Amino acid sequence: MPLLNFSIIKLTICLITGIVIGYYHPLNHDLVIYVLSLLLILLVLVGVISNQTLKKTIWFAVISYLLFIFIGVFIVLNYSLKESKHHFLKHISSYQDTLPTITFCINKVLKPNAYNTKYVVDILKVNETKVRGKALLHVKKDSLIHALKVDEVYLSPGKFKAISPPLNPYQFNYKAYLARQHIYMQLFTENQNFFKAGQMYTVFGYAERVRSYIHSKLKKYDFNSDELSIISALLLGQRQNVSKDMHEHYVNAGAVHILAVSGLHIGIILLILSQVFRPLEYLRYGKILKVILLITSLWCFAIIAGLSASVTRAVTMFSIVAIASSLKRPTNVYNTLAISMFFILLFKPLYLFEIGFQLSYLAVFSIVSIDPLLYKLHQSKYWLIDKLWRILTVTIAAQLGILPLSLFYFHKFQGLFFFSNLVIIPVLGLILGMGMLVIILSVLNGLPSFVADSYNTIIYRMNEFVTWVSNLDTFFFTDIPFNHFWLIASYITIVALVQLFIKATYHTITFTLVGLLAIQLAHIITDLKRTQNTLIIFHEYRHTLIGDLTQNELKVAHTNKDIEPTQISTISDFAIGDFVKTITKDSLRPLYMINDKSLLVVDSLCVYNISSFHPDYVLLRASPKLNLNRLIDSLKPGYIIADGSNYKSYVSHWKSICRKRKLPFHNTDEMGAYFIAY
Repeated sequence: MPLLNFSIIKLTICLITGIVIGYYHPLNHDLVIYVLSLLLILLVLVGVISNQTLKKTIWFAVISYLLFIFIGVFIVLNYSLKESKHHFLKHISSYQDTLPTITFCINKVLKPNAYNTKYVVDILKVNETKVRGKALLHVKKDSLIHALKVDEVYLSPGKFKAISPPLNPYQFNYKAYLARQHIYMQLFTENQNFFKAGQMYTVFGYAERVRSYIHSKLKKYDFNSDELSIISALLLGQRQNVSKDMHEHYVNAGAVHILAVSGLHIGIILLILSQVFRPLEYLRYGKILKVILLITSLWCFAIIAGLSASVTRAVTMFSIVAIASSLKRPTNVYNTLAISMFFILLFKPLYLFEIGFQLSYLAVFSIVSIDPLLYKLHQSKYWLIDKLWRILTVTIAAQLGILPLSLFYFHKFQGLFFFSNLVIIPVLGLILGMGMLVIILSVLNGLPSFVADSYNTIIYRMNEFVTWVSNLDTFFFTDIPFNHFWLIASYITIVALVQLFIKATYHTITFTLVGLLAIQLAHIITDLKRTQNTLIIFHEYRHTLIGDLTQNELKVAHTNKDIEPTQISTISDFAIGDFVKTITKDSLRPLYMINDKSLLVVDSLCVYNISSFHPDYVLLRASPKLNLNRLIDSLKPGYIIADGSNYKSYVSHWKSICRKRKLPFHNTDEMGAYFIAY
């Protein structure tokens, strides 16, 4: 079959292309099915003709690539249940005046916030109608009632609320993030408003019970809370209990990847299990049994760890490696990566847009591409120096691969990540191996106290080291502006420099010059797209926040006197996203003259009686007790704006008045920040 001659890498690239097209530019479902059917028929016809004539043709390749592109489009369209007639969104619109009874099952426990515990739930019924779909559940914290558990079924009257988009520019889009997980609505409730209605039994529920059982066994020993949370993250894939401060320390030390179960962890676990199961090789069919046990163990661990994108990718890849090793066939690392990516995206196409998925694949790809080149620069005859050099080159290679993407998403860089990884990675094998032993012995009620104490000390020392590195903030760089133009230019340049390092030829030198040109273009395009001369009324809960952007300087006026402008997340997000160089503090003024436009600020004092003055915009802040009709008749403004410092009941009343009078009204709590360009 000619299709078998294709590199899996090419087909994976085509599948990714289709997923991107299907996600950003969804096509008609019926049209995609017709095109797929046509391409499949053409592929078979061209394949039969090629076999009969014994002549290769380019048309078979072209049709194959198009087929996999449309397969990518198709799986994205079918992966979402939102348009299905059975989705609960199709049924809740009829309940406007009454609260329907919602039957839901707990699917996943999320990290709580200060006020609510949070869960992902599967919606089973709306009243008596069976439905499908996921939602985000917020339950008000209650110390007297236990947390909900995976697979428990509950009934509750409730009204779904849409998930709000970001209200200020360059803020994290939580709505889009949840939409990629097919979560479009949320529920808010209290414990006394629902009751348990049953129990389901799924593999994720069993995994949650296993984790809870292991956690309860470990709690019997003298593990500190921080150490126990790190053990749960490293060995059970659960980071919900890691404190905010400890998580920040790992982030600032450049070692947060240690907490996310990924290829590094799975590789170490595979090596440990390979040694444990090695005696099986002496049995008849022992090698086959060993591979089956290895793969089964890895996937059991993946399920217990929650089947995140990084875990799924790593276990899929190492399962392929284990099978190839048992067959004694040479494996190409790039093909192994492509195969694992291909099958993961075939079943979970939106994993492609998850940060963890992107970072993990880029890290592994960079390691296999760049590490051999760096390692050849110096090879010591001393074992310890050689191993330390290997760890350093692997770390450098991985960081080169993920650095642009990390800057794009997080805008941070830890200069000491080499040092922290050089210390942590050599002992990670010991931590994982000893951790598996601790868990097994604790479950069997046979864990000696000195072993538990020793393991607790190791984790404590690692946390202590990470905290120390984190506090060396001289080497920690934050608020680094980096957009998608710089991202693309950076990767073009990195690839070009690696090729030039391998061999300096006319083509590699030309490619490097193209990379440098891409960086210059990124700089020019960024300057052209930067916001120019604009007054911005941001949305800030309970406060007024106004920014005046001129000549790349942002003057910030706000009512929260206890905080500097640079410490306000809304301002820092905007400054990073728009490449603002200078942020200064400004006073809040009652009147803003913006070239030929004017903005009048009306606060709780209700001072607005200005004769012969008709402002273009009126900003209502601090819930002024005014007669809006009288203000409109007196000032005849062109636009009314209400920010986040007002009572919602007041804003709703003003909105209705403006609607009746056909006057434009902007509520930042619904519509986001308001821009006045000048």
